[in-house]
Amino acid sequence: MTFKQQYSRYSKYNRWFWRIFFGGLTLLTFFILLLSFGVFGKLPSFEELENPQSYLATQILSSDGELLGRYYKENRTNVSYQDIPPYLIDALISTEDKRFYDHSGIDAKSLGRVIFKTIILNQEQSGGGSTITQQLAKNLYGRPSADHIFSLGLIKIKEWVTASKLERRYTKEEIITMYLNTVEYIYDAHGVQTAAKTFFNKSVDSLSVNEAAVLVGMVKNPSLYNPIKHPENAFDRKNTVLALMQQNGKLSEADFKKFKEDKIDISKFKRQDHKSGDATYFREYLRLWLSDWCKKNPKLDGTEWDIYKDGLRVYTTLNADMQHYAEQASAEWLTKLQKSFNDHWKGNKYEPWNFPYSGRTQPDLIDDAVKGSERYYQLKKQGLKESEIMENFNTPIKMTVFTWKNKLHDLDTIMSPYDSIKYAKKLLHPGFMAIDPHTGEIKAWVGGIDMRYFQLDHVNPHTKRQVGSTFKPFVYTAAIADKGFSPCQQVPNLPVTFERGKKWGLLSDWTPKNSDGSSGGMLTLSMGLGKSVNTITAYLLREVGIQPVIDLSKNMGIESEIPFQPSICLGATDISVYEMTAAYTAYANKGVAVRPIFVSRIEDRNGNIIVEFPVKKVEVMREEIASVMLTMLEYVIDHGTGQRLRRTEYGGITSEVAGKTGTTQENTDGWFMGMTPQLVCGVWVGADDPVVHFRSTSLGQGANMALPIYGLFMRKVYNDKSLGIDANAKFPPFTGEKTIELDCTKYATADDNVYDDIMEGYDE
Repeated sequence: MTFKQQYSRYSKYNRWFWRIFFGGLTLLTFFILLLSFGVFGKLPSFEELENPQSYLATQILSSDGELLGRYYKENRTNVSYQDIPPYLIDALISTEDKRFYDHSGIDAKSLGRVIFKTIILNQEQSGGGSTITQQLAKNLYGRPSADHIFSLGLIKIKEWVTASKLERRYTKEEIITMYLNTVEYIYDAHGVQTAAKTFFNKSVDSLSVNEAAVLVGMVKNPSLYNPIKHPENAFDRKNTVLALMQQNGKLSEADFKKFKEDKIDISKFKRQDHKSGDATYFREYLRLWLSDWCKKNPKLDGTEWDIYKDGLRVYTTLNADMQHYAEQASAEWLTKLQKSFNDHWKGNKYEPWNFPYSGRTQPDLIDDAVKGSERYYQLKKQGLKESEIMENFNTPIKMTVFTWKNKLHDLDTIMSPYDSIKYAKKLLHPGFMAIDPHTGEIKAWVGGIDMRYFQLDHVNPHTKRQVGSTFKPFVYTAAIADKGFSPCQQVPNLPVTFERGKKWGLLSDWTPKNSDGSSGGMLTLSMGLGKSVNTITAYLLREVGIQPVIDLSKNMGIESEIPFQPSICLGATDISVYEMTAAYTAYANKGVAVRPIFVSRIEDRNGNIIVEFPVKKVEVMREEIASVMLTMLEYVIDHGTGQRLRRTEYGGITSEVAGKTGTTQENTDGWFMGMTPQLVCGVWVGADDPVVHFRSTSLGQGANMALPIYGLFMRKVYNDKSLGIDANAKFPPFTGEKTIELDCTKYATADDNVYDDIMEGYDE
């Protein structure tokens, strides 16, 4: 072949090469233009690129700045660039995109390696080609599933285009920050800030080098490198990240050798979900309240706030330490009380729900619970017969139930669903609330034993139980205000009859008696309230009337319906822990009742205040009357039914305390209301179903069921000096003109022997 012929052939090939090259380049350019215009599917708009939105969890914060929990669709809290440790950024770049600062969204070298090694040579371990910016594009705008290799190629090209646009819109620092805020981990942790809190209970800026390496290592495969379930994988991956940091000149050889031996500490791991952690019952109540508030208080543009994605910051009044102490005190006492309850019923031929009480048995309690369960509904839906369903319920299976036997409160066991319902029905629950009587701020809220297993909140204003003798102070207050009675005044300890008719709202005569049937002699009002004597309270109600007591109760903060019946003098009315605690603030606050508040302010994601909540106060009685009532309620603790509060095993509280115990019929509900100059607390203990209770007053009275939780709580609070709750604080004395006599020497003294005989062994 001549030179001319060879040259001609070469020129021909050369022309075809350049035609194909430029033609392909033109087609690629045209293809990318079409992509940009959305011909092959929507790409992020200019506005979306300028303002990339990711769901931000609403944060619930305590009054002392602790994070109590979050509401989220994606559990995410953003972190700013200046709060990210440099070694976390170094670890990320060294591991995921070592030429991050040298490219504009697409790394040509990595891309070439993928094409040659991964695609052509099929070397799967050669590494990926996605840059951090491309991964950010995927995190922000999602990646649809690919049906075949061509659709995958189309998706990748879209990510290249989006990555290039992001590089033009944002600085490298902003891209790094957005990426770390959008990484998806496991356990509902979205973003590195939430992951740090979940796995190490730390903020990002407090992470160690090793912890940072663990979180960066998980980016590749969060499940495979999960330090909780796969600690060995996580350890190896952590060391791989450290090695890459050393290779990239971001970690010295000495530090690498030191850090690679460090184990991963997961002792503070805590999954961030709605039913675990602190103040779970409060957080659920707050969630419902906040959702309602958002509907009634839209944004300036008229749209509704979304607590699951708008990143609100809700500053509550709860104190994180007090909340923790309240939960600890409840758990400590109920662990003992539940054992007493189980021992009390052990060996009895009856169950609590079919014991032959006077007309209060409920033998169908368990069967009704079976038929109301989700399991029954699903089996019924499958078409099973009743006999087949009951066979299913009586077949033992593996399950996890609540227990007090370990700190996690989980017991893996084999039990039939039927027996598990019986087991759950026998569990006792608390309701505890602490409030500052001067500001109305709720400081602690314990609605039950474990939100994961039991959702009924026993503090919630809508959860009401009979209050027993804790209602009696309202009768005394109304009588003192209306009649000017003195605590020293003696009244007959004799049965009082309320005649049938309109005046008392009765269809037949009613004569309340003391629980042990005893009566006789004269008792002072202080003695009557201190020992919770029914006949004395009935005497006062007859003197003052029903309506003044109801009116006073409503003014003090009781919103529940109170029946027009004389039986209210013994607490035969259903009221919540929330309302009772609020009402008692009037005694500790010189006659001024404060309405409870649990949120101080709400901010948007940028820290701008949306709303603040002021304190609401209502004067409900003269200061002198409040002072007199405090004196009488202190007598309850020092000489009456609350004396055991002074004993070590029940708290050993030696400070100035006023309070009132309460026990309802058949020992169904145990109550205690406790007041110090700085805190008012309400405590209820009982089973979810009122038919389940102790058979004896010695075990089922409020002084045994509820009072110890208050005592244990206050001991913890007093021991923590940082809370500022002073054990030496005194109720301020009334300094105005006195109209109620407190000098009992001016009154005839009751026969102490008669009093002792009447009161011996007496308890509500």
